[in-house]
Amino acid sequence: MKKINIRKLYYHARHRYFTLNNLVFVGALLIAASWAWGSIEVLDRNYTLQKEVDSKYRQQKLLELEVATLSYQKRYHASEEYQELAVRERLGLAKSGEKALILPENTKATTETEDRVSTISTSSKPSNTEEWINFLLGGNSQSLKK
Repeated sequence: MKKINIRKLYYHARHRYFTLNNLVFVGALLIAASWAWGSIEVLDRNYTLQKEVDSKYRQQKLLELEVATLSYQKRYHASEEYQELAVRERLGLAKSGEKALILPENTKATTETEDRVSTISTSSKPSNTEEWINFLLGGNSQSLKK
């Protein structure tokens, strides 16, 4: 009995599922899937390589800017203007006709005033929670305080 069922099943599968059309269709699906997978791998590889190229390009531009900046600094440090300013600063000299303005040290009154100004400016800043409420309510948190 089992042998007959197996034969029927084999005959049924062979004539219904393993036809030439079905085998060609499955083969075409496999070829299309492998082509799609290969295309995705190539796209991913190209994307990765393009990111590396862009990174190297940015590094190159940054180095070119650094080289240009250093060359400008080199030319400035070699100029007579810089050398004169450096000597005047180190030795405390002045040109003829120039006058030096020497300011006194900060007194207690000025430092206390600066401290009060800084505490006022920091205390007027809203807290993080108030900023979020202001953001979420569209800038209406001031109306909540009143």
